[in-house]
Amino acid sequence: MKQDKSTFKAFRVEEKAGNYKGSIQEIKFSPLNESEILVKVHYSSLNYKDALSASGNKGVTKNYPHTPGIDAVGIIEESKSKAFKEGDAVIVTSYDLGMNTDGGFAEYIKVPADWAVKLPENLTMKEAMVYGTAGLTAGMSVLRLTELIKPEDGKVVVSGATGGVGILSIAILSKLGYSVIAITGKEKERDYLINLGAREIMLRKEIENFHKKPLLKPLFAGAIDTVGGVILENIIKSTDAIGVVTCCGNVASPKIDLTVFPFILRGVALIGIDSQNYPMKYRRKVWEKLAGEWKPVHLDYACNEIKLEDLQPKIDLMLEGKLKGRTILKMAV
Repeated sequence: MKQDKSTFKAFRVEEKAGNYKGSIQEIKFSPLNESEILVKVHYSSLNYKDALSASGNKGVTKNYPHTPGIDAVGIIEESKSKAFKEGDAVIVTSYDLGMNTDGGFAEYIKVPADWAVKLPENLTMKEAMVYGTAGLTAGMSVLRLTELIKPEDGKVVVSGATGGVGILSIAILSKLGYSVIAITGKEKERDYLINLGAREIMLRKEIENFHKKPLLKPLFAGAIDTVGGVILENIIKSTDAIGVVTCCGNVASPKIDLTVFPFILRGVALIGIDSQNYPMKYRRKVWEKLAGEWKPVHLDYACNEIKLEDLQPKIDLMLEGKLKGRTILKMAV
């Protein structure tokens, strides 16, 4: 049962005269509705979407005050669902969590039970948040890519390599035996990416300056793109026959300028990845693989652990593009 208190701590973002500022506040509990669960949060994680929400991006969060945090893992303290009972350890990611529903930057979250996945037995709560939405997205991308491309087919490229999805994609693909090329704009992170499992490093400016021709020399058997824009364009144009490219982000640009030639002359497949509303049966499959055969040996190598009071500086760094790897938030002792 929930502890006998009326409030809990949360990182709350408020709007004042067009400015947005986050602070730690005491929030009142509200009653559970039918089919909802109350989860005591043990860990959350910081994602780019959280940073946007914390800075007042109305495309992410429409109404304030608001608690960001699109990821959470913890123990159910109250349940009005037959699917879960008190004491179950669960992961909650994406859907509307942290967007317009108060999220994981808090001691407790109240969510629909069908947003939750039971924590796999061989995955700790900390490991679950080292993955978080980034790991789930990486896992979905790896799942679709590896269905059609095998390690012997050739090199696989990962863009946005020092971001959350990028580092986890590299680590998983490397463990599965793929030869991975990491695309990054941060040359000083070469050793970091090699230690994660990348075989080669390609600087962002290199691929951005590829020739403008509609088809380019084949370089990759497959790709996981996390940034969109001209990088995605040039990856597609440089993918070999019957190659597969997955796409999950648009931080560079939501637009691509292509002919149909890579698709009809080489048979390249472009597969979109939607982690927010991914069907639950596939979520469970990906989480089981992340907990088992896909789990990197040193999963926490890419992890930086912080507390609630450390959030705002990390949000600022993320918005400036100066944060690498995964930043996880420890809530419960």
